[in-house]
Amino acid sequence: MYDVLIIGGGAAGFYAAIHIAEADSNLRIAILERGKEVLTKVKVSGGGRCNVTHAEFDPNELVKNYPRGQKELLGPFHSYCSGDTVAFFEERGIPLKMEPDGRMFPQSNTSQTIIDCFVKEAERLGVQVLKNSSVTDIRPVGAEPGPSEGGWSVQSIRNTYRTKKLLIATGSNPKIWKLLENLGHTVIGPVPSLFTFNIQDDRIAKIPGVSADARVMVVSKKPTSGSRLQSLKCSPNPVLLESEGPLLITHWGMSGPAILKLSAWGAKLLHGMRYKFTIRVNWLPDYHSDGVLQLLLKVKEVESKKTILRTHAVELPKRLWINLAKASGIAEDLKWADVSKSQLQDLACQLTQCEFSVDGKSTFKEEFVTAGGVDLREINFKTYESKILPNLYFAGEVMDVDAITGGFNFQNAWTGAYIAAKGIVGG
Repeated sequence: MYDVLIIGGGAAGFYAAIHIAEADSNLRIAILERGKEVLTKVKVSGGGRCNVTHAEFDPNELVKNYPRGQKELLGPFHSYCSGDTVAFFEERGIPLKMEPDGRMFPQSNTSQTIIDCFVKEAERLGVQVLKNSSVTDIRPVGAEPGPSEGGWSVQSIRNTYRTKKLLIATGSNPKIWKLLENLGHTVIGPVPSLFTFNIQDDRIAKIPGVSADARVMVVSKKPTSGSRLQSLKCSPNPVLLESEGPLLITHWGMSGPAILKLSAWGAKLLHGMRYKFTIRVNWLPDYHSDGVLQLLLKVKEVESKKTILRTHAVELPKRLWINLAKASGIAEDLKWADVSKSQLQDLACQLTQCEFSVDGKSTFKEEFVTAGGVDLREINFKTYESKILPNLYFAGEVMDVDAITGGFNFQNAWTGAYIAAKGIVGG
């Protein structure tokens, strides 16, 4: 008989186990991990460096990075936020460093530092870690033959365990979600959340690695045929989603923070479109098309003897400028003096309302985040305990919470695990 059983040997599971054991050293605690290794997602996160958290220490700002869970996480973040995470690791001899974009990594630059910390802490505190223990059934004690002692019965492929309190920290695990549904919980169907866009288009086909700050919008229709806008007027199509930030052109299409933010906020919408939709890119987010047209007309006056393709008319990578100019019908040797106003109108549209057809998605690096999980309305976020079943707790991505890239998904895991631990010990 355990006092606390944790299903899932990942970030949230270990973090909760450590806090539970520190709060009460007399408790018998075990972690059930289905694989032969623990903390596998921690190992590959952040390119193997582990993006532990983000340097956003204001809970009101931090919650803005969660497409699912924004409202529910505000209270928990006031209890346990990014600064508490930093302190946790520093107290254990693991200082973190901040990158210019706010992401925080261990100074060692390797995720193994975080893994070693968790494993050693669990061992020091007497937490049992049972690997190769895939869970096949979960039942309240009393719902099975024999004398009732309360708590939970957990069946793994190796053994049957009994525990007074049960914490589910399995991440996006369809088998566990099914077991929770059988117990009466509602599970929101999972869809991918962080992904890049697959785009085949002449304007970006041969310039992978080019990056630019851009505003990206998902619009409500497919673009006109061909890679180039067919009308002198810019597209009037309504905007469904919008984000802004660095955009990276890749061999398969587009990535970078601007795209990843769209994929997170639009996870369910884009899934409903079967990942076939249109985006509109403003490569000059500080300008609108009329403003850019006026700028180009001034350049035409000042740089009349120069060829358009070789002129650095706007703050844009040279190869991208050349491709957009060509897509506007501008020949390689055309000079500013000879360009027509209609060609400049077309170029202004390419620069500010450049439409691309997205056909599919790709996983972002090794990270796979889903939108979906246990319905947040069925969880008490003061304790992370189920509102339906007493002594059942949740932490991490098993719930319908997800974030944009940048350390925010891990912060959700740390916060939920900490508060669940306090709920378990105090409840």
